[in-house]
Amino acid sequence: MIGLILMPKHLKNVEDEKMIKIAVASENEMVTEHFGHCANFNIFEAKDNKIIKEESVPNPGHRRGFLPNFLNDMGVNVIISGGMGGGAIDIFNSKDIEVVVGASGDARAAAEAYLGGLLKSTGSVCHEHRYHGECGEGKQSCH
Repeated sequence: MIGLILMPKHLKNVEDEKMIKIAVASENEMVTEHFGHCANFNIFEAKDNKIIKEESVPNPGHRRGFLPNFLNDMGVNVIISGGMGGGAIDIFNSKDIEVVVGASGDARAAAEAYLGGLLKSTGSVCHEHRYHGECGEGKQSCH
């Protein structure tokens, strides 16, 4: 006899719905210049490239390697920021979370631009957490 495996309703058609969760490192409603020192993360859930839910989550604190794991545990698929250290980028990459750096302006507008295919990463990496310098190729200061 062959058994039938039933999938729970909340797992059905996950791929068909094209759900995505985007975190934007922010200072209130604006994209922050440095990921680890943001005030909050604006979290946008999107289905079929349209934002259907948003919330703001306070930054629980900057500790080496903590925030990428924190956002991964929240189910984030994409992180958007002005700049970010290479260690954080490596952790996000190891968890298959897309990193988009070099963003600026309104957090929701950045998420919408990403969903529309208009926001691309500039590779703005903050090297060795020396916040007095420039971030990678971008012009964001890492203060």
